Amino acid sequence: MKRYQTTLMTGLLISSLNACQNHVETMSITNNDAYLLQQTALSSSLGYDIVESLTVEVGPRLAGSPKDIIAVNWAMDKLTHLGFDRVYKEPVQVPIWERGEAKAKITFPVEQPLVITALGGSVATPTTGIQAKIIRFDSLEALKQANPEDVKGRIAFIDQKTERHITGEGYGKSVGGRSKGAVAAAEKGAVAIIIRSIGTDHDRMAHTGVMRYQDGVPKIPAAAMSNPDADLVTAMLRRDPNAILELQMSPKNSGFNTSYNVIAEVTGSSKPNEIVLIGAHLDSWDEGTGAIDDGAGVAIVTAAAKHIQDLPIKPARTVRVVLYAAEEIGLMGGKAYAEAHKAELPLHYIAAESDFGAGRIYQIDTKVNEGVFTKVQNILKPMTLNGVTLGSNQASAGPDISMLPAQGVPVASLRQDGRDYFDYHHTPNDTLDKIDPAALAQNVAAYAQFAYLMANSNIVLTPLASEIK
Repeated sequence: MKRYQTTLMTGLLISSLNACQNHVETMSITNNDAYLLQQTALSSSLGYDIVESLTVEVGPRLAGSPKDIIAVNWAMDKLTHLGFDRVYKEPVQVPIWERGEAKAKITFPVEQPLVITALGGSVATPTTGIQAKIIRFDSLEALKQANPEDVKGRIAFIDQKTERHITGEGYGKSVGGRSKGAVAAAEKGAVAIIIRSIGTDHDRMAHTGVMRYQDGVPKIPAAAMSNPDADLVTAMLRRDPNAILELQMSPKNSGFNTSYNVIAEVTGSSKPNEIVLIGAHLDSWDEGTGAIDDGAGVAIVTAAAKHIQDLPIKPARTVRVVLYAAEEIGLMGGKAYAEAHKAELPLHYIAAESDFGAGRIYQIDTKVNEGVFTKVQNILKPMTLNGVTLGSNQASAGPDISMLPAQGVPVASLRQDGRDYFDYHHTPNDTLDKIDPAALAQNVAAYAQFAYLMANSNIVLTPLASEIK
Protein backbone atom coordinates (compact mmCIF):
# COMPACT_ATOMS: atom_id res chain seq x y z
CA MET A 1 0.00 0.00 0.00
CA LYS A 2 2.84 2.35 0.93
CA ARG A 3 4.61 1.55 -2.35
CA TYR A 4 1.34 2.24 -4.22
CA GLN A 5 0.93 5.62 -2.49
CA THR A 6 4.54 6.53 -3.28
CA THR A 7 4.07 5.54 -6.91
CA LEU A 8 0.81 7.53 -7.09
CA MET A 9 2.40 10.63 -5.57
CA THR A 10 5.36 10.34 -7.93
CA GLY A 11 3.00 10.06 -10.89
CA LEU A 12 1.01 13.09 -9.80
CA LEU A 13 4.19 15.09 -9.29
CA ILE A 14 5.49 14.17 -12.74
CA SER A 15 2.09 15.02 -14.24
CA SER A 16 2.08 18.36 -12.44
CA LEU A 17 5.63 19.12 -13.55
CA ASN A 18 4.76 18.20 -17.13
CA ALA A 19 1.70 20.46 -17.03
CA CYS A 20 3.80 23.27 -15.60
CA GLN A 21 6.46 22.71 -18.25
CA ASN A 22 3.81 22.67 -20.98
CA HIS A 23 2.37 25.93 -19.60
CA VAL A 24 5.81 27.55 -19.55
CA GLU A 25 6.49 26.32 -23.08
CA THR A 26 3.11 27.64 -24.24
CA MET A 27 3.78 31.04 -22.66
CA SER A 28 7.23 31.08 -24.24
CA ILE A 29 5.75 30.38 -27.67
CA THR A 30 3.07 33.05 -27.11
CA ASN A 31 5.65 35.64 -26.05
CA ASN A 32 7.86 34.79 -29.02
CA ASP A 33 4.89 35.30 -31.34
CA ALA A 34 4.14 38.60 -29.59
CA TYR A 35 7.68 39.79 -30.33
CA LEU A 36 7.29 38.58 -33.91
CA LEU A 37 4.04 40.52 -34.23
CA GLN A 38 5.78 43.65 -32.99
CA GLN A 39 8.59 43.37 -35.51
CA THR A 40 6.21 42.52 -38.34
CA ALA A 41 3.90 45.44 -37.60
CA LEU A 42 6.71 47.96 -37.16
CA SER A 43 8.20 47.04 -40.53
CA SER A 44 4.85 46.90 -42.36
CA SER A 45 2.98 49.69 -44.16
CA LEU A 46 -0.34 47.85 -43.94
CA GLY A 47 -1.91 50.20 -41.40
CA TYR A 48 -0.99 53.28 -43.41
CA ASP A 49 -2.14 51.62 -46.63
CA ILE A 50 -5.56 50.99 -45.09
CA VAL A 51 -6.12 54.55 -43.81
CA GLU A 52 -4.81 55.97 -47.08
CA SER A 53 -7.29 53.80 -48.97
CA LEU A 54 -10.21 54.85 -46.75
CA THR A 55 -9.49 58.57 -46.89
CA VAL A 56 -8.78 58.64 -50.64
CA GLU A 57 -11.34 56.15 -51.95
CA VAL A 58 -14.16 57.13 -49.58
CA GLY A 59 -13.25 60.33 -47.73
CA PRO A 60 -15.80 61.98 -45.43
CA ARG A 61 -18.50 59.51 -44.41
CA LEU A 62 -21.20 61.10 -42.29
CA ALA A 63 -23.54 58.52 -40.79
CA GLY A 64 -26.74 58.24 -42.82
CA SER A 65 -25.25 59.88 -45.92
CA PRO A 66 -24.54 58.17 -49.27
CA LYS A 67 -20.83 58.17 -48.38
CA ASP A 68 -21.66 56.14 -45.27
CA ILE A 69 -22.86 53.22 -47.40
CA ILE A 70 -19.83 53.59 -49.67
CA ALA A 71 -17.68 53.26 -46.54
CA VAL A 72 -19.54 50.11 -45.48
CA ASN A 73 -19.00 48.56 -48.90
CA TRP A 74 -15.34 49.62 -48.81
CA ALA A 75 -14.92 47.92 -45.43
CA MET A 76 -16.62 44.70 -46.53
CA ASP A 77 -14.41 44.54 -49.62
CA LYS A 78 -11.22 45.41 -47.72
CA LEU A 79 -11.75 42.89 -44.92
CA THR A 80 -12.70 40.17 -47.39
CA HIS A 81 -9.65 40.89 -49.54
CA LEU A 82 -7.41 40.70 -46.46
CA GLY A 83 -8.53 37.11 -45.97
CA PHE A 84 -10.20 37.09 -42.58
CA ASP A 85 -11.94 33.87 -41.60
CA ARG A 86 -15.32 35.56 -41.39
CA VAL A 87 -16.58 38.95 -42.62
CA TYR A 88 -20.15 40.17 -42.11
CA LYS A 89 -22.25 43.24 -41.31
CA GLU A 90 -25.11 44.04 -38.96
CA PRO A 91 -27.74 46.76 -39.54
CA VAL A 92 -27.92 49.95 -37.48
CA GLN A 93 -30.67 52.56 -37.88
CA VAL A 94 -29.24 56.08 -38.06
CA PRO A 95 -30.74 59.55 -38.57
CA ILE A 96 -30.05 61.52 -41.74
CA TRP A 97 -28.73 65.04 -41.12
CA GLU A 98 -27.39 67.39 -43.78
CA ARG A 99 -25.08 70.26 -42.85
CA GLY A 100 -26.18 72.90 -45.32
CA GLU A 101 -24.53 76.32 -45.09
CA ALA A 102 -23.57 78.32 -42.02
CA LYS A 103 -22.66 82.00 -41.96
CA ALA A 104 -22.21 84.50 -39.16
CA LYS A 105 -20.99 88.03 -38.65
CA ILE A 106 -20.97 90.75 -36.07
CA THR A 107 -23.11 93.59 -37.38
CA PHE A 108 -22.68 96.04 -34.48
CA PRO A 109 -20.68 97.95 -33.30
CA VAL A 110 -18.26 97.00 -36.10
CA GLU A 111 -19.04 94.56 -38.90
CA GLN A 112 -16.79 91.50 -38.69
CA PRO A 113 -17.24 88.15 -40.50
CA LEU A 114 -16.91 85.01 -38.36
CA VAL A 115 -15.90 81.46 -39.28
CA ILE A 116 -18.49 79.01 -37.97
CA THR A 117 -19.91 75.56 -38.57
CA ALA A 118 -23.23 73.99 -37.65
CA LEU A 119 -23.16 71.48 -34.81
CA GLY A 120 -24.32 68.01 -35.77
CA GLY A 121 -28.07 67.62 -35.43
CA SER A 122 -28.80 71.35 -35.26
CA VAL A 123 -31.94 72.84 -36.71
CA ALA A 124 -31.79 75.70 -39.20
CA THR A 125 -32.36 79.38 -38.62
CA PRO A 126 -35.24 81.06 -40.42
CA THR A 127 -34.26 81.71 -44.05
CA THR A 128 -33.85 85.38 -43.18
CA GLY A 129 -31.46 84.46 -40.38
CA ILE A 130 -31.33 85.58 -36.75
CA GLN A 131 -30.03 88.91 -35.50
CA ALA A 132 -29.66 89.32 -31.75
CA LYS A 133 -27.44 90.65 -29.02
CA ILE A 134 -24.79 88.26 -27.71
CA ILE A 135 -24.48 87.19 -24.10
CA ARG A 136 -21.21 85.51 -23.13
CA PHE A 137 -20.61 82.75 -20.57
CA ASP A 138 -17.37 81.19 -19.39
CA SER A 139 -18.90 77.72 -19.25
CA LEU A 140 -22.05 75.65 -19.52
CA GLU A 141 -22.46 75.87 -15.74
CA ALA A 142 -22.37 79.67 -15.88
CA LEU A 143 -25.13 79.59 -18.50
CA LYS A 144 -27.21 77.28 -16.31
CA GLN A 145 -26.88 79.72 -13.39
CA ALA A 146 -27.84 82.77 -15.46
CA ASN A 147 -30.94 84.88 -14.89
CA PRO A 148 -33.41 84.02 -17.69
CA GLU A 149 -34.22 87.72 -18.12
CA ASP A 150 -30.60 88.35 -19.09
CA VAL A 151 -30.61 85.57 -21.71
CA LYS A 152 -34.09 85.91 -23.22
CA GLY A 153 -34.03 86.91 -26.88
CA ARG A 154 -30.23 86.79 -27.13
CA ILE A 155 -27.68 84.50 -28.74
CA ALA A 156 -25.89 82.60 -25.97
CA PHE A 157 -22.12 82.34 -26.42
CA ILE A 158 -20.17 79.74 -24.40
CA ASP A 159 -16.53 80.79 -24.42
CA GLN A 160 -14.78 77.88 -22.69
CA LYS A 161 -11.26 77.06 -23.87
CA THR A 162 -10.11 73.46 -24.29
CA GLU A 163 -6.91 72.63 -22.43
CA ARG A 164 -4.14 70.64 -24.10
CA HIS A 165 -3.23 67.34 -22.39
CA ILE A 166 -1.50 64.13 -23.45
CA THR A 167 -4.62 62.29 -22.29
CA GLY A 168 -7.05 64.64 -24.04
CA GLU A 169 -8.80 65.27 -20.72
CA GLY A 170 -9.43 68.92 -21.63
CA TYR A 171 -12.06 67.75 -24.10
CA GLY A 172 -14.14 66.17 -21.36
CA LYS A 173 -14.10 69.41 -19.38
CA SER A 174 -15.41 71.56 -22.23
CA VAL A 175 -17.55 69.30 -24.43
CA GLY A 176 -20.67 69.72 -22.30
CA GLY A 177 -21.17 73.16 -23.78
CA ARG A 178 -21.45 71.60 -27.22
CA SER A 179 -23.65 68.64 -26.36
CA LYS A 180 -25.92 70.25 -23.75
CA GLY A 181 -25.61 73.97 -24.42
CA ALA A 182 -28.59 74.28 -26.76
CA VAL A 183 -30.99 72.87 -24.18
CA ALA A 184 -29.60 75.04 -21.39
CA ALA A 185 -29.73 78.16 -23.57
CA ALA A 186 -33.26 77.45 -24.83
CA GLU A 187 -34.50 76.91 -21.27
CA LYS A 188 -33.26 80.43 -20.48
CA GLY A 189 -35.00 81.90 -23.54
CA ALA A 190 -32.05 82.24 -25.96
CA VAL A 191 -32.83 82.28 -29.68
CA ALA A 192 -29.61 80.48 -30.68
CA ILE A 193 -26.34 79.26 -29.22
CA ILE A 194 -22.80 79.55 -30.51
CA ILE A 195 -19.79 78.06 -28.75
CA ARG A 196 -16.04 78.41 -28.88
CA SER A 197 -14.82 75.37 -30.81
CA ILE A 198 -13.86 72.36 -28.71
CA GLY A 199 -10.29 72.40 -29.97
CA THR A 200 -6.75 73.24 -28.89
CA ASP A 201 -5.64 74.91 -32.13
CA HIS A 202 -5.35 78.55 -33.14
CA ASP A 203 -6.48 78.03 -36.75
CA ARG A 204 -9.39 80.01 -38.13
CA MET A 205 -11.35 76.82 -38.59
CA ALA A 206 -14.39 75.70 -36.60
CA HIS A 207 -14.79 72.27 -34.96
CA THR A 208 -18.11 70.52 -35.46
CA GLY A 209 -19.53 67.74 -33.27
CA VAL A 210 -22.84 66.35 -32.12
CA MET A 211 -25.29 68.29 -29.97
CA ARG A 212 -28.52 67.25 -28.28
CA TYR A 213 -32.07 68.51 -27.97
CA GLN A 214 -34.54 67.55 -25.26
CA ASP A 215 -38.24 66.82 -25.54
CA GLY A 216 -40.32 69.72 -24.28
CA VAL A 217 -37.55 72.29 -24.79
CA PRO A 218 -37.56 74.55 -27.89
CA LYS A 219 -35.01 73.58 -30.53
CA ILE A 220 -32.69 76.49 -31.26
CA PRO A 221 -29.89 76.66 -33.87
CA ALA A 222 -26.46 75.63 -32.57
CA ALA A 223 -23.06 76.42 -34.06
CA ALA A 224 -19.37 76.54 -33.19
CA MET A 225 -16.95 79.31 -34.13
CA SER A 226 -13.20 79.07 -34.62
CA ASN A 227 -10.99 79.86 -31.64
CA PRO A 228 -9.61 83.09 -33.16
CA ASP A 229 -13.17 84.24 -33.85
CA ALA A 230 -14.17 83.45 -30.27
CA ASP A 231 -11.31 85.68 -29.15
CA LEU A 232 -12.58 88.38 -31.53
CA VAL A 233 -16.15 88.22 -30.20
CA THR A 234 -14.92 88.36 -26.60
CA ALA A 235 -12.81 91.41 -27.38
CA MET A 236 -15.77 93.05 -29.12
CA LEU A 237 -18.02 92.45 -26.11
CA ARG A 238 -15.45 94.13 -23.87
CA ARG A 239 -15.80 97.21 -26.06
CA ASP A 240 -19.58 97.05 -26.32
CA PRO A 241 -21.71 94.54 -24.38
CA ASN A 242 -24.57 95.26 -26.80
CA ALA A 243 -22.74 93.71 -29.76
CA ILE A 244 -25.09 92.11 -32.28
CA LEU A 245 -24.50 88.86 -34.16
CA GLU A 246 -26.23 87.75 -37.34
CA LEU A 247 -26.55 84.00 -37.89
CA GLN A 248 -27.75 82.07 -40.96
CA MET A 249 -27.79 78.26 -41.04
CA SER A 250 -29.55 75.75 -43.30
CA PRO A 251 -29.01 72.22 -41.93
CA LYS A 252 -31.87 69.75 -42.12
CA ASN A 253 -32.98 66.42 -40.71
CA SER A 254 -34.40 63.96 -43.25
CA GLY A 255 -35.60 60.84 -41.47
CA PHE A 256 -33.57 57.66 -41.06
CA ASN A 257 -31.33 55.35 -43.03
CA THR A 258 -29.76 51.94 -42.48
CA SER A 259 -26.04 51.80 -41.82
CA TYR A 260 -24.01 48.81 -40.64
CA ASN A 261 -21.46 47.62 -38.14
CA VAL A 262 -18.84 45.78 -40.20
CA ILE A 263 -17.19 42.81 -38.48
CA ALA A 264 -14.26 40.52 -39.26
CA GLU A 265 -12.88 37.58 -37.31
CA VAL A 266 -9.75 35.52 -36.85
CA THR A 267 -11.31 32.28 -35.62
CA GLY A 268 -9.79 30.89 -32.44
CA SER A 269 -8.07 27.53 -32.58
CA SER A 270 -9.27 25.99 -29.31
CA LYS A 271 -11.75 28.48 -27.78
CA PRO A 272 -13.45 29.92 -30.86
CA ASN A 273 -16.58 30.96 -28.97
CA GLU A 274 -14.60 33.26 -26.66
CA ILE A 275 -13.92 36.71 -28.11
CA VAL A 276 -11.21 39.33 -27.84
CA LEU A 277 -12.77 42.43 -29.38
CA ILE A 278 -10.77 45.28 -30.92
CA GLY A 279 -12.80 48.07 -32.46
CA ALA A 280 -12.92 51.49 -34.08
CA HIS A 281 -15.66 53.53 -35.72
CA LEU A 282 -16.11 53.66 -39.47
CA ASP A 283 -18.14 56.87 -39.77
CA SER A 284 -16.68 60.38 -39.64
CA TRP A 285 -17.76 63.97 -39.79
CA ASP A 286 -18.21 65.47 -43.22
CA GLU A 287 -15.73 68.35 -43.30
CA GLY A 288 -12.36 66.55 -43.35
CA THR A 289 -11.57 63.08 -44.68
CA GLY A 290 -11.85 61.37 -41.30
CA ALA A 291 -8.18 60.38 -41.16
CA ILE A 292 -7.46 60.71 -37.45
CA ASP A 293 -11.10 60.32 -36.43
CA ASP A 294 -11.34 57.48 -36.95
CA GLY A 295 -9.66 56.25 -40.12
CA ALA A 296 -6.54 55.69 -38.06
CA GLY A 297 -8.43 53.48 -35.62
CA VAL A 298 -9.96 51.47 -38.47
CA ALA A 299 -6.47 50.93 -39.88
CA ILE A 300 -4.91 50.08 -36.51
CA VAL A 301 -7.33 47.34 -35.46
CA THR A 302 -7.70 45.92 -38.97
CA ALA A 303 -3.96 45.70 -39.58
CA ALA A 304 -3.38 44.29 -36.09
CA ALA A 305 -5.87 41.48 -36.69
CA LYS A 306 -4.44 40.79 -40.14
CA HIS A 307 -0.96 40.29 -38.68
CA ILE A 308 -2.48 37.80 -36.21
CA GLN A 309 -4.35 36.10 -39.05
CA ASP A 310 -1.06 35.57 -40.86
CA LEU A 311 0.65 33.76 -37.97
CA PRO A 312 1.31 30.06 -38.60
CA ILE A 313 -0.67 29.11 -35.48
CA LYS A 314 -3.97 30.86 -34.68
CA PRO A 315 -4.60 32.13 -31.13
CA ALA A 316 -6.85 30.13 -28.82
CA ARG A 317 -9.68 32.68 -28.76
CA THR A 318 -11.35 34.45 -31.65
CA VAL A 319 -10.09 37.96 -32.38
CA ARG A 320 -13.03 40.04 -33.55
CA VAL A 321 -12.64 43.39 -35.33
CA VAL A 322 -15.72 45.62 -35.09
CA LEU A 323 -15.92 48.75 -37.25
CA TYR A 324 -18.80 50.58 -35.62
CA ALA A 325 -21.42 52.69 -37.36
CA ALA A 326 -22.55 56.16 -36.34
CA GLU A 327 -20.27 56.78 -33.36
CA GLU A 328 -20.11 60.50 -34.07
CA ILE A 329 -23.84 61.06 -33.75
CA GLY A 330 -24.45 59.10 -30.57
CA LEU A 331 -22.62 55.74 -30.27
CA MET A 332 -25.39 54.11 -32.27
CA GLY A 333 -23.24 51.29 -33.61
CA GLY A 334 -21.86 50.55 -30.15
CA LYS A 335 -25.31 50.42 -28.62
CA ALA A 336 -26.63 48.26 -31.48
CA TYR A 337 -23.72 45.82 -31.11
CA ALA A 338 -24.25 45.48 -27.36
CA GLU A 339 -27.94 44.75 -27.92
CA ALA A 340 -27.46 42.37 -30.86
CA HIS A 341 -24.78 40.39 -28.99
CA LYS A 342 -26.36 40.56 -25.54
CA ALA A 343 -26.52 36.78 -25.17
CA GLU A 344 -22.91 36.48 -26.34
CA LEU A 345 -21.40 39.16 -24.09
CA PRO A 346 -20.48 36.67 -21.32
CA LEU A 347 -18.13 35.11 -23.90
CA HIS A 348 -16.38 38.44 -24.57
CA TYR A 349 -13.05 37.93 -22.83
CA ILE A 350 -11.87 41.56 -23.11
CA ALA A 351 -12.42 44.55 -25.42
CA ALA A 352 -10.45 47.61 -26.54
CA GLU A 353 -11.13 50.46 -28.97
CA SER A 354 -8.87 52.75 -30.98
CA ASP A 355 -10.51 56.18 -31.34
CA PHE A 356 -7.95 58.85 -30.50
CA GLY A 357 -5.92 59.38 -33.65
CA ALA A 358 -2.52 57.85 -34.32
CA GLY A 359 -0.28 59.30 -31.62
CA ARG A 360 2.10 56.77 -30.07
CA ILE A 361 0.70 54.46 -27.41
CA TYR A 362 2.56 55.12 -24.16
CA GLN A 363 0.53 53.10 -21.64
CA ILE A 364 -2.02 50.33 -21.35
CA ASP A 365 -4.64 50.39 -18.60
CA THR A 366 -7.13 47.64 -17.91
CA LYS A 367 -10.42 47.21 -16.11
CA VAL A 368 -10.37 43.64 -14.81
CA ASN A 369 -11.17 42.04 -11.48
CA GLU A 370 -8.60 43.16 -8.90
CA GLY A 371 -7.60 39.59 -8.10
CA VAL A 372 -6.23 39.02 -11.60
CA PHE A 373 -4.83 42.49 -12.37
CA THR A 374 -1.21 41.56 -11.60
CA LYS A 375 -1.50 38.37 -13.64
CA VAL A 376 -2.85 40.32 -16.61
CA GLN A 377 0.03 42.77 -16.36
CA ASN A 378 2.49 39.87 -16.39
CA ILE A 379 0.92 38.53 -19.57
CA LEU A 380 1.13 41.97 -21.21
CA LYS A 381 4.82 42.49 -20.39
CA PRO A 382 5.98 41.89 -24.00
CA MET A 383 4.25 45.17 -24.88
CA THR A 384 6.84 47.09 -22.87
CA LEU A 385 9.42 46.40 -25.60
CA ASN A 386 7.20 48.51 -27.87
CA GLY A 387 7.41 51.54 -25.57
CA VAL A 388 4.17 50.78 -23.73
CA THR A 389 4.11 51.17 -19.95
CA LEU A 390 1.90 48.84 -17.89
CA GLY A 391 -0.54 51.22 -16.22
CA SER A 392 -3.49 51.14 -13.86
CA ASN A 393 -6.66 49.09 -13.51
CA GLN A 394 -8.79 52.18 -14.17
CA ALA A 395 -9.32 51.88 -17.92
CA SER A 396 -12.07 54.12 -19.26
CA ALA A 397 -12.61 52.10 -22.47
CA GLY A 398 -13.42 53.65 -25.84
CA PRO A 399 -16.78 55.25 -26.61
CA ASP A 400 -18.30 52.35 -28.56
CA ILE A 401 -17.37 49.82 -25.89
CA SER A 402 -18.17 52.09 -22.95
CA MET A 403 -21.40 50.19 -22.29
CA LEU A 404 -19.71 46.77 -22.08
CA PRO A 405 -18.24 46.86 -18.52
CA ALA A 406 -21.76 47.26 -17.13
CA GLN A 407 -22.53 43.97 -18.91
CA GLY A 408 -19.57 42.25 -17.24
CA VAL A 409 -17.02 42.61 -20.06
CA PRO A 410 -13.44 43.55 -19.05
CA VAL A 411 -11.87 46.34 -21.11
CA ALA A 412 -8.50 47.90 -21.82
CA SER A 413 -7.39 51.40 -22.80
CA LEU A 414 -4.29 51.65 -24.98
CA ARG A 415 -3.47 55.27 -24.22
CA GLN A 416 -2.17 57.40 -27.08
CA ASP A 417 -0.30 60.68 -27.04
CA GLY A 418 -3.17 63.04 -27.84
CA ARG A 419 -1.50 66.39 -27.36
CA ASP A 420 -2.24 67.53 -30.92
CA TYR A 421 -5.38 65.45 -31.53
CA PHE A 422 -7.81 68.27 -30.75
CA ASP A 423 -5.98 70.62 -33.10
CA TYR A 424 -7.62 68.74 -35.98
CA HIS A 425 -10.56 66.87 -34.42
CA HIS A 426 -13.88 67.43 -36.27
CA THR A 427 -12.41 70.00 -38.68
CA PRO A 428 -11.56 70.16 -42.39
CA ASN A 429 -7.97 69.69 -41.20
CA ASP A 430 -8.63 66.03 -40.28
CA THR A 431 -6.67 64.72 -43.26
CA LEU A 432 -4.13 62.01 -44.03
CA ASP A 433 -1.08 64.25 -43.69
CA LYS A 434 -1.71 64.47 -39.93
CA ILE A 435 -0.79 60.78 -39.52
CA ASP A 436 2.81 59.80 -38.80
CA PRO A 437 3.34 56.38 -40.46
CA ALA A 438 5.87 55.28 -37.81
CA ALA A 439 3.55 56.18 -34.93
CA LEU A 440 0.67 54.43 -36.69
CA ALA A 441 2.78 51.27 -37.06
CA GLN A 442 3.62 51.39 -33.35
CA ASN A 443 -0.13 51.45 -32.63
CA VAL A 444 -0.70 48.47 -34.91
CA ALA A 445 2.05 46.55 -33.11
CA ALA A 446 0.57 47.36 -29.70
CA TYR A 447 -2.96 46.28 -30.66
CA ALA A 448 -1.66 43.12 -32.33
CA GLN A 449 0.28 42.18 -29.21
CA PHE A 450 -2.60 43.03 -26.89
CA ALA A 451 -5.16 41.02 -28.86
CA TYR A 452 -2.85 38.05 -29.35
CA LEU A 453 -1.68 37.86 -25.73
CA MET A 454 -5.24 38.14 -24.43
CA ALA A 455 -6.49 35.58 -26.94
CA ASN A 456 -3.98 33.08 -25.53
CA SER A 457 -4.31 34.00 -21.85
CA ASN A 458 -5.14 31.23 -19.37
CA ILE A 459 -6.57 33.64 -16.78
CA VAL A 460 -10.28 33.68 -15.96
CA LEU A 461 -11.36 37.31 -16.54
CA THR A 462 -15.13 37.26 -16.83
CA PRO A 463 -17.53 38.31 -15.56
CA LEU A 464 -16.33 41.71 -14.38
CA ALA A 465 -17.30 42.18 -10.74
CA SER A 466 -20.06 44.71 -10.05
CA GLU A 467 -17.81 46.89 -7.88
CA ILE A 468 -15.36 47.27 -10.79
CA LYS A 469 -17.95 48.14 -13.43
